[in-house]
Amino acid sequence: MPKNKIHILSTGLIGKVLVKKAALQNIIVDEKEFIKTEVISDKGTTEKIKSLLNGNITAVFTSMNAVEAVGKLVTTKPSWKIFSIGNTTKNLIIKYFGKESISATAGNANLLAEKILEKKDIREVTFFCGDQRRNELPEKLESNGIKVHGIIVYRTTETARAISKGYDGILFFSPSAVNSFLLKNKVTPGTQLFAIGSTTAKALQPFTNQPVIIAETPGKENLLNLAINLFSKSKIV
Repeated sequence: MPKNKIHILSTGLIGKVLVKKAALQNIIVDEKEFIKTEVISDKGTTEKIKSLLNGNITAVFTSMNAVEAVGKLVTTKPSWKIFSIGNTTKNLIIKYFGKESISATAGNANLLAEKILEKKDIREVTFFCGDQRRNELPEKLESNGIKVHGIIVYRTTETARAISKGYDGILFFSPSAVNSFLLKNKVTPGTQLFAIGSTTAKALQPFTNQPVIIAETPGKENLLNLAINLFSKSKIV
């Protein structure tokens, strides 16, 4: 008798390779984007970034979108000290800036701020971010005497859509995607929710009675693996 299939909704694109990986475990993943991001490429922002590329700064990235926005302007690797969220964002930094540029990484923004505070010689940082950034990191740094220069390098637009199909699990990759999803949908009791990090989980927790499963390290593959492992152990798969 064929096994029942598990159906998961991914609120962001994860790619054909990961969709196929899940399918091999009898798990069907539907990819539906609930947010769109757009690089800010006006003259003023571009010139500011190019000017910084010629200097020695301490840079902070908590988003792969910010790395992509800045990285596309890199022609010669700058002499930056970079602090970053781990996994995908870190790998993009290695691609654009080189592995030697990374001073420290952490699993979330709060822990990353602590890593920066451990470096007693840092007096200011440049935080490349989106227009809907969270404030935990800059607030923690500034409350400890570190000046934060925020530069918005991309904008996020919610692309809310109603979902009629029921899912066994839903993957969320940002608080913005959570907000967009909830504009036209509700969390169905019994649907397991997965979050890319603690900040995304906090956005979900008021809307579910069961624990939100959080990836220990950021990354789309890590989050999908959590779902695969959970459902593979259940009697449904």
